[in-house]
Amino acid sequence: MKKQKMSVAQKKEAMWSYLFVAPTIIGLVVLNFYPIFSTIYQSFFKTGDFGLGNIFNGVDNYVKLMSDSTIWQAFWNTIKYAIIEVPFGIAIALVLAVFLNKKLAGTSAFRTIFFLPMVCAPAAVAMVWKWLYNSQFGLLNNIFGTQIEWITNPKIAWISIGVIGVWSIIGYNMVLFISGLQEIPGDYYEAARIDGASGIRQFFDITIPLLSPTTFFIVQTRIIGALTIFDLMFMVMDKTNVALSKVQSVVYLFYDYSFNIGDKGMGSALVVILLIFIMIVTVILQAAEKKFVYHN
Repeated sequence: MKKQKMSVAQKKEAMWSYLFVAPTIIGLVVLNFYPIFSTIYQSFFKTGDFGLGNIFNGVDNYVKLMSDSTIWQAFWNTIKYAIIEVPFGIAIALVLAVFLNKKLAGTSAFRTIFFLPMVCAPAAVAMVWKWLYNSQFGLLNNIFGTQIEWITNPKIAWISIGVIGVWSIIGYNMVLFISGLQEIPGDYYEAARIDGASGIRQFFDITIPLLSPTTFFIVQTRIIGALTIFDLMFMVMDKTNVALSKVQSVVYLFYDYSFNIGDKGMGSALVVILLIFIMIVTVILQAAEKKFVYHN
């Protein structure tokens, strides 16, 4: 069967289609694909001065990283942060979304208030929380009458950073949950009320199952976001902070290797390891979707 030739109008339509798609494709290649391959390539080299004269050293960067206790501590710090930010940020946002999804006075104002942290500059958020956590003049210690070193005590600093992460992401998660709740037909709740189901029973038997696709999306994106956390720790934790080693994330350590120490080869190798770890986590989550996500 001969392939039909495109008409002049179809050719023009195809040309305009490619033109409209071109900026996005170029952006992906320049800003995403090229940096990924460049990072993988650079991870096999010992970086020369001023980025010149790189020396190929095979997998030496990876061997050094895997034998460095600082790397394992950074991975553990990142995982601990994710353990705080992801479940608590999702649970609190879900409860708020259920309440703010109802037709009550002032719900729009409360939605805006809870979403405000998402539009605030990270630097401003860091400054406010550093003041709140100040061991001598901070608001928290003044309210509770304590002298807790919230961000300088290695035992609790990671929890304090996690609290900031939860506070920052609640609004984003809440908006996604509200959009998911609005997609659930009200007939389900009406039938449940007729059968005598309580509000709590409706929440666990209707809301949670039907909201599982949204919940899974948030879980997956927030785990990836938590594993790549940088700006929060960079702006809250000073370099002289004694608790920094117990808080710094993998990306924070990448920044230190690449821009402070000047060893971009080691920094690139660290990013590749993190990328592989995130890919493994994503594959596990995708497999779990088939068992735990209910598609209506």
